[in-house]
Order: sequence, then C-alpha cells, then structure tokens
Amino acid sequence: MWVFGYGSLLWNPGFPVAQRAVATLHGWHRSFCMRSIHHRGTDDTPGLVLALDAMEGAACHGLALAVEAGAEDRTLAYLRERELVSSAYLETTQPLDLGGRDTVEAVTYVIDPDHDQYCGGLPLEEQAQIIARAVGGRGPNTEYLYNTAAHLAELGIEDEDLDWLAARVRAISDKSLA
Repeated sequence: MWVFGYGSLLWNPGFPVAQRAVATLHGWHRSFCMRSIHHRGTDDTPGLVLALDAMEGAACHGLALAVEAGAEDRTLAYLRERELVSSAYLETTQPLDLGGRDTVEAVTYVIDPDHDQYCGGLPLEEQAQIIARAVGGRGPNTEYLYNTAAHLAELGIEDEDLDWLAARVRAISDKSLA
C-alpha cells in the first residue's frame, strides 16, 4: 500500500513507512485551499492547510510512502481519522510517477471543492496573514508551513508559493514580536 505525502505527511506520516520515493502526481497542485478549524485553526479563527486542488496541466511533487507490510489496515484507519475529520478531503487512489521508472497507485487525499472549508484562489498575501496568526489543536499554523517548506527543500522539491509564504509569514511574525 502506498500513500502520497504532499503536506504534513512529508514530515509526520504517523504510520510505519517501509520505503520513500520522490513522486509526481499529475493533474493536481498543492495549495493552501482548505480552511483548518481543527488541526491548525479554530471555528472562530480558521487557519489554512494544504490540499490537492485539481488543475489541468498541473503537477504536484511529493513523496510516495510505502506502508510497512502488515500495517495497511491500521494505517488506513489512522489516516481516515486524521485526514477525514471534517470531510473536506476526499480519499482517492491516484497514479504516482516515481521519476519515470515506475508508477504506483497511492491513497491520496484531495480537496472537495464543494465543501464549505474549501477556499481556493486566495491571494498569497491573504494566506500569509491567516497562517501567521492561526493556532489549532496541533499547534501554530506557522509550524505547519515552515515544516512543510523545509522538508520540500530537503527533498530538492521546489515550491515557489510555499517559499514565498514562509518568508512572508516570518516577516509578519517578526513585526508582531517587535
């Protein structure tokens, strides 16, 4: 069983991983298009989390995570509890390109564009302002952004929007501390 990690699953999968491989998912792009009212925000002050938003011609680079043999059922139950907490994500199976040498089918959580937590198309500055201030059950929204951007960089995966957001949110945070 394979799982596609493009956000927090990159740095906090929460399940036993037997193998990791940089992978590409075609037809989707990573964006802060989901309001977080549980993990990185609240009902009163929603944060933003990454989701895969369908887009013709797009490609999202992330990690294909192979679940350790024997842990598949437990992993799927865990992922459903974690990712489907508000039904804003849809559980799908998607083909991942492992660098042209192989393709695997992976459990992949994508945004439901009809869900009320969907907020695709927010300007980057608005995203930065939200992320800089939101805190939820799993901690500050900034931590989620910084960890994801750092792990993408470690993997050699460029994401200009996340890099810009990380720099802008740091600047906003620095100003609020002054």
